[in-house]
Amino acid sequence: MIPNFCPLFLIFWFLTQIVVFVCVCKVTQMMEWASKRSVIRMNGDKFRRFVKAPPRNYSVLIMFTALQPQRQCGVCRQADEEFQVLANSWRYSSAFTNKVFFASVDFDEGSDVFQMLNMNSAPTFLHFPSKGKPRKSDTYELQVRGFAAEQLARWVADRTDVQIRIIRPPNYAGPLLLGFLLAAIGGLAYLRRHNLEFLFNKSVWAFSALCFVLIMTSGQMWNHIRGPPYAHKNPSTGQVSYIHGSSQAQFVAETHIVLLFNAAVTMGMVLLCEAATSDMDIGKRKIMCVAGIGLVMLFFSWLLSIFRAKYHGYPYR
Repeated sequence: MIPNFCPLFLIFWFLTQIVVFVCVCKVTQMMEWASKRSVIRMNGDKFRRFVKAPPRNYSVLIMFTALQPQRQCGVCRQADEEFQVLANSWRYSSAFTNKVFFASVDFDEGSDVFQMLNMNSAPTFLHFPSKGKPRKSDTYELQVRGFAAEQLARWVADRTDVQIRIIRPPNYAGPLLLGFLLAAIGGLAYLRRHNLEFLFNKSVWAFSALCFVLIMTSGQMWNHIRGPPYAHKNPSTGQVSYIHGSSQAQFVAETHIVLLFNAAVTMGMVLLCEAATSDMDIGKRKIMCVAGIGLVMLFFSWLLSIFRAKYHGYPYR
């Protein structure tokens, strides 16, 4: 029994050592690249050697994108910035290990990879686990979650059990804008210090409240939390979509459109109220009434059209 067992054991041990050696070589090379760039740029050859071909004892999060200027993919650039934030937060954290790497494949540098994976849109995020092939859940739902680094970090935690604390570079635009606004308000109050009746003007407060309501009802807070793309451009057809086809997500452009339509409907209602209560001559009041009815009917019908596009089967027009 021993003479027969020893050769098999040696063969198994030899094969195991080969696998370990190959994995160590791959990890060493990946660590070297990661030390230079948090997001490793890959072409077709690198993808096949370090991601597709076994053995591999590390996970790879890859963003498939099209960043060349001729592709005119604005969403790709925004997603790339968030992906860089995610990768940098992992690379420079104290919990960094060689179990997870971040990489990117540009269409112009790895079109063969896009063909291999039957991929026809960008940006797309895929997780390649250390063992086995990617599953459906290893494809990031960009249209639903958006591409904010915080959302990507939650997805990475779900797929790899690696918790990444997002650390963004300091952005002074917000504090500067707030400081400028406060300075402008303070300067206006100082110039009008002898006549502050405008602070008690009902129209000023009503307009301010209306602007706040329009901003909140259009979905600006959702955009701030989720970080969705401005619009979506289909690389194969070149068609740009400004309205998301699902009720679970929206584009930034869609938020602006809804805000504009709500403002137009509100303006129509204001004109109708003014036409009914003002002391102007009857001719001007009729014009205001017709304009108000036109704004309400036209823009409210467009709002219903957007609603029907997102909630399929909605029966009203």
